[in-house]
Amino acid sequence: MNPVRVLAPATTANLGPGFDCLGLALDLWNRLDVFPGDSAGAGEPLVEVTGEGADELASDEGNLVYRAMAFLFHEADREMPPVRLRCHNEIPLERGLGSSAAAIAGGLAAANALCPESFGPKELLEMAATMEGHPDNVAAAVLGGLQLVVTDEQQLYTAPISLPPDLHAVLFIPEFRIATKDARAVMPAKVSMADAVFNMGRVALLVAGMATNHPEYLSEATKDRLHQPYRQPLFPAMKLLFQAARDAGALGVFLSGSGSTVLALTQGREMTVAYEMAEAAKQAGAAGQLKITKPTMEGAHVVPI
Repeated sequence: MNPVRVLAPATTANLGPGFDCLGLALDLWNRLDVFPGDSAGAGEPLVEVTGEGADELASDEGNLVYRAMAFLFHEADREMPPVRLRCHNEIPLERGLGSSAAAIAGGLAAANALCPESFGPKELLEMAATMEGHPDNVAAAVLGGLQLVVTDEQQLYTAPISLPPDLHAVLFIPEFRIATKDARAVMPAKVSMADAVFNMGRVALLVAGMATNHPEYLSEATKDRLHQPYRQPLFPAMKLLFQAARDAGALGVFLSGSGSTVLALTQGREMTVAYEMAEAAKQAGAAGQLKITKPTMEGAHVVPI
C-alpha cells in the first residue's frame, strides 16, 4: 500500500439564518498522511498530531480521523489494513470552524482511496453525517463550496449554491472555545412564529443573493433570530464585533457555526474589516487571532505526497 495524503477544509455553518442547513468550505486546511502500518518504528503512536490539538487529540484508535477510516471499511464490509496516521491541523478546535467535520471528511476520503470498494460523494456524505450527527459542516467538508442540505428520516438532500466572485472571509478566532453541546444547550425548545418567518425570509434572501450575484443582499440576509441572540451571552463581545465589521464595509457578518469564531464576508476592504474587528475585540477584552481567507470549491480530497 502506498502512502496517501488528504487535505480537508475548514467549514462555516449557518451563515447567520441557515441553522443546521447551510455550510461553506473555507480555504484553511488540515493535512492527513496515511502510511502502511509496517513503515513506522516500534513504539510510535498510531496517530501523530501536530498543529492544533497536538496535546489533546487521541493518538490511538479513538482518534476521530482513525474512527472515520474504520467506519468506511466497516460499511464496505472489509477489514481495515494496518495504518499509521500523521495529522497536521490548521483548523482550531471548538471555534465553529468544523474541526470535527474536517477530521471525519479527511478520514473518509483517505479510507476511500485505500478501500478496494470505493464510494461516491453522496455515500461519503451520508457516512459523514451519521458520524457527525448534523449535516451542515460535513456537507461542505465533503463536497466543497456552499451547500444547502436538509434531511428527513430516509435521506439527505443537498444543493450547491454558486458564490459571488472575489468573496473573502475575515475570521476573528477567540482564544476561548465554545463546545457545540454547550452552544445548543442555551437555545430554546420553541421559537415564535415571527422569528421563524424572519429566518425563513433571510435564508431565502441569502441563497438568492449568493446564487444571483447580489452581494448587497448579504447585510440583511445574514441576520438571524433563531440561535445567535441566545448564544450571545456565551460571547458578549460578539455584538461589538458584528457592528465593527459592518461599519468597516463587510457585506455580512455572523457567528461561525456555534462559535466562538465571528466571520465577516467581504469583497475588498479585508484588511480594514480585520483591523476594526481586532480593535473591537481589544476594547471588549476578547483575545484572539485574525485570519483572512476565502471560500473553496473543493471538499476533502487526495493530493500527491
